Amino acid sequence: MPRLSRTTERLALFGTLLATFGELHPLCDQWVQGPKTVMRKRLYGEDLVHADGSPADPDSARPTMTTSAIGRRAVACHVASYTAVQLGATVAITRAFGYRVKPAALLAGAAVNAGTHAVIDRGALLLWLAKKIGKDGYIEHCQAVRLNDEGKVSKELTGPGSAWMELDAALHRAIGVGAAAVTTWLTTRNRARR
Repeated sequence: MPRLSRTTERLALFGTLLATFGELHPLCDQWVQGPKTVMRKRLYGEDLVHADGSPADPDSARPTMTTSAIGRRAVACHVASYTAVQLGATVAITRAFGYRVKPAALLAGAAVNAGTHAVIDRGALLLWLAKKIGKDGYIEHCQAVRLNDEGKVSKELTGPGSAWMELDAALHRAIGVGAAAVTTWLTTRNRARR
């Protein structure tokens, strides 16, 4: 069987990576990410809390941290699990099809996805960007409505069914295109024509 041309190889690898990165994003955000992480990753502030998120007094005997620190910790946990699933699946899929992505290229693409995922999921950058391009009205208008056990209705800015969540997912997937391109280029750039 003839070898693939360099262009065909690049397009095939790019398409595989793009599909893997893009299709795993919802899985990692909705199934792999824990509920405590979801609730804490956008926390900011200097109030003292315990590792479980409960309020702390300055003279607490248990270890404390600021709400911003617990938010950063939560997003780091989410990004770590997201990256582990992405890397494992990428290696499994490419090897199942008889292809080996260079480790440095794979790590570079994962770093693009992980670094941007952390920044976007903290929330401040997403909100800033949305305001900058005029999407803040969309975020305000398209909030999710929740009904609690007592029948009280409330609105939620960032959860499922909200514009925030849609913009978040779209931004992650767009960045996945760049991560797939970087990984493909780094893997194939020095290979001789076949």
